[in-house]
Amino acid sequence: MGIKQRANAIRSAYGALQALGRDPTSLEFDSITSPTRAVLDGKPVMLFGTNNYLGLTFDPHCIDAAVAAVRKFGAGTTGSRIANGTYSEHRLLEAEIAAFYDKRATILYSTGYLANLGVISALAEKGDQLLIDTDSHASIYDACKMSDADTIRFRHNNPENLAKRLARLAGTPGDKIIVVEGIYSMLGDSAPLAEIAAVKREAGDNVYLLVDEAHSLGVLGETGRGKCQADGVEADCDYIIGTFSKSVGTTGGYCVSDVEGFEALRSYSRPYMFTASLTPPTVATARAAFRRMIESPELRERLWQNSNRLYDGLAGLGFDLGPEVSPVVAVKLPEPKAAVMLWNALIDAGVYTNIAIPPATPNSLSLLRVSVSAAHDDEQIAKALEIFAEAGAKLGLISPPGDAAAASRVA
Repeated sequence: MGIKQRANAIRSAYGALQALGRDPTSLEFDSITSPTRAVLDGKPVMLFGTNNYLGLTFDPHCIDAAVAAVRKFGAGTTGSRIANGTYSEHRLLEAEIAAFYDKRATILYSTGYLANLGVISALAEKGDQLLIDTDSHASIYDACKMSDADTIRFRHNNPENLAKRLARLAGTPGDKIIVVEGIYSMLGDSAPLAEIAAVKREAGDNVYLLVDEAHSLGVLGETGRGKCQADGVEADCDYIIGTFSKSVGTTGGYCVSDVEGFEALRSYSRPYMFTASLTPPTVATARAAFRRMIESPELRERLWQNSNRLYDGLAGLGFDLGPEVSPVVAVKLPEPKAAVMLWNALIDAGVYTNIAIPPATPNSLSLLRVSVSAAHDDEQIAKALEIFAEAGAKLGLISPPGDAAAASRVA
């Protein structure tokens, strides 16, 4: 199929959905007024689809740090880290993240996507094997394509299936690199890292574990280090990748590791070598956000209170949800059309969520992906549940509740 044919096929597939209301691929906010509020199409909406888990995008400490940095260092670096793009602040941030994780070293990337792309493709070479969860993020799949290693998929969150895959590779040359995520972005379910780490240990030498903590940084663990910390297996997690675009509230990515020779990746990880480095205000924002994350555990406590309330409320209304409570609450719909109609109805009533439909979803699911923030207040969650109840009942997706606000009282 040629370029024009592919474009026409995609346009045709999305045309029917766009006819139902807004175009999900070109939605544009008029303004963002707080971590949880915005103006869309001239009307105020509550933001329940931003990954702003700790609500730090408008944190005064972060904003002040960004303003000071842009005045001191300028708006950008205009170069990669191996050229003119390394400033003192980049090194300070790397050292602070390494100390946060109690790891030997950190390498910064310009986005979380590039962190996966750069680290995985650099670690795995021809003759190695990458064993990845089937529900892995697109950046992980793209990293595998960029690598010369063989890619082997194992069933989602299934340590037994991973063990079988590794057993078949016993005695073969090359390193084996297991790649999983702390919290998966579509359904909000978390990896069974204790069991996966046990499989890794039993598999012997030359087996490594890489965990993408994009959606679990600041969310899980005693100090917010993620699922590796929550499951007590940080020593087994050879490479931990994170992003600044969720809990940290800005843009960027990183990898931390204790593995000897890790920092050599700076000289052959192409997305590190050939991408402009993080801008000074971005670095300053990230530094301030990590300090807030460390000093304010109440943000994480509030996030989980809100997550439980929203998840339990939606379940009480009769919606089919993802398998466990997390700040990513996935609402499963029977088909793409139903997802688009509910998404539009919610926006019309003042609630913005993310829509996810095939082929971007696991098992061809149609989802509304609802993100919870520590910045949401009780009134916002209650109102969002009331709007979900009314819109869902009107579209025949749930039974009409006797009391539209009943679910907001589920605790």
